[in-house]
Amino acid sequence: MEQEELIPITVWLAGRSYRLRIKASEEEMVRKAAKIADDKITDLRNHYAGKDDQDFVAMCLLTYAADGVTEDSSPLVQKDINDMLQKIDAAINK
Repeated sequence: MEQEELIPITVWLAGRSYRLRIKASEEEMVRKAAKIADDKITDLRNHYAGKDDQDFVAMCLLTYAADGVTEDSSPLVQKDINDMLQKIDAAINK
């Protein structure tokens, strides 16, 4: 079985460029994912002015992680994620 060759691409998140090597067949998906994440970070930046980009990236990451947790997940995991979301929201609102 022949391994698919990796191609270099550059994606932008929170105003920074990231150089990646991915399979050509994954390029469209990776670019769309980067665009969605960057748009989410921009929305957070516009909603919570005056914070560091790292706060927005962390909030974006946690939002996607929380979205990935299903209703069937452990109640303890859901509680931990909700607690983290509340702490990040409180920190951003300071």
